[in-house]
Amino acid sequence: MPAAHGRKSVKHQQVWIGLGIFALLAALGSATLPHAQEPGDRLFCGGSYLTTIENSEGGFASRSVITLHADHTILAADSGEDGPTDYFGSQLGTWKPAGHHRIVARTINFRYLSGGGMARSDYVINFAPDQGQVTGTITVTTFPLDADPFDGDGIVLGTFTFVGQLIQP
Repeated sequence: MPAAHGRKSVKHQQVWIGLGIFALLAALGSATLPHAQEPGDRLFCGGSYLTTIENSEGGFASRSVITLHADHTILAADSGEDGPTDYFGSQLGTWKPAGHHRIVARTINFRYLSGGGMARSDYVINFAPDQGQVTGTITVTTFPLDADPFDGDGIVLGTFTFVGQLIQP
């Protein structure tokens, strides 16, 4: 009987050691995963915002949905896509923190203008403390399709302002 009891005790120790190693590996693995940044007072896990965009004169330009993902990617879909005056597609890019309650983002979209080309949109997005509302600016710069949109030699189409609110599930 004592020998069987000893084997049971060793087996329990092995199970607990295995669980401990698993927990340690899980903790180390999660420590190496990218964590969301904090544009507001709490951990930012992303969200989509319905925005109203105004031109430099303060007039209505378009509506847009800006989606910020926790992995620092951004997608913007605008009501002005496919015309009637400018032709462009959805904007894809990345964002990074730029101070308390603020991020900056950069997107690229293709098919800009009827003759083809691309545009770079540079965003400054300010968050309300509860992250339920945003304000900011978008500077749109156009480039020929074969140009480098990161070299700064494009044509600035304009700077637009926007206000928006978080789309709640």
